Amino acid sequence: MGLLVDGVWRDQWYDTAKSGGRFVRQDSAFRHQVTADGASGFKAEAGRYHLYVSLACPWAHRTLILRALKGLGALIPVHVVDPFMGADGWHFADTPEPLLGARFLHQVYTAANPAYTGRVTVPVLWDSRTRTIVSNESAEIIRMLNTAFDGVGGDPSVDLYPEPLRAAIDAVNAEVYPSINNGVYRCGFATTQDAYEEAFEELFAALDRLDARLTNQRYLVGGRVTEADWRLFTTLVRFDAVYVGHFKCNRRRIADYPNLSNYLLELYQIPGTAETVNFDHIKRHYYASHATINPTGIVPAGPALDLMAPHDRDRLRRDAA
Repeated sequence: MGLLVDGVWRDQWYDTAKSGGRFVRQDSAFRHQVTADGASGFKAEAGRYHLYVSLACPWAHRTLILRALKGLGALIPVHVVDPFMGADGWHFADTPEPLLGARFLHQVYTAANPAYTGRVTVPVLWDSRTRTIVSNESAEIIRMLNTAFDGVGGDPSVDLYPEPLRAAIDAVNAEVYPSINNGVYRCGFATTQDAYEEAFEELFAALDRLDARLTNQRYLVGGRVTEADWRLFTTLVRFDAVYVGHFKCNRRRIADYPNLSNYLLELYQIPGTAETVNFDHIKRHYYASHATINPTGIVPAGPALDLMAPHDRDRLRRDAA
């Protein structure tokens, strides 16, 4: 995991010494918006925008799910990096990606800004017309995918951030992001015992609360699937396969939570979701790429996960969209 400094690539791990052993995630740098009318300077058009993703990354996974559920596959092409992240960061296996001829994702960043300084992360939403990065912030990309492309082929019947529920969705996201989405990384990338245990306790306290929350309601915000559910899903689906062992998040598995485990099964079985999940990429990325955590690079053969098993969530009400 390296970074660019004034457009020059450096193979440099996170410096946790400055933060008491705590992992601190860098804010995303590109924060433009695609809008239906183009007033932002980036108008929603079929074929104009491309997504650069890793199938291993939970942040990129959010965008793939929204792309699938909104029916945007034909409108927004996807370019997938290799699951292994080595000294050159994310790279494109076998052949360069077709838009820029880049072999490494950091070359996409410097194509947008030759003097860029910062981490090189996925997802990236690229504008092929202006040849720049629109956004590398997943939370904002999924909002664009949710509504901006409805007039050019996106499915307007799918709204994962409906107006009446926005305050409730934002409140759930504000709890889930620091303690769970980023919490697993705060556990895994911690370099002191205190920093690890702090993140660990916050993570499992939040998972306990959500499991209790899902006892009497089907989804995180009542009776319909929203953005909040998919933001949690991409962490849950990786949890037992990677985070329990690799990131030492081992108090409980998701399989040990009666409600979260069945909730995970239901979301995975929603049409279009399973095709976005690639456990081979997920396990190979984490276990092979993080030499500071797993220096042997050995990828575990297990666990055996059956995400198509029956679930019990039909006992709870589902609201109409």
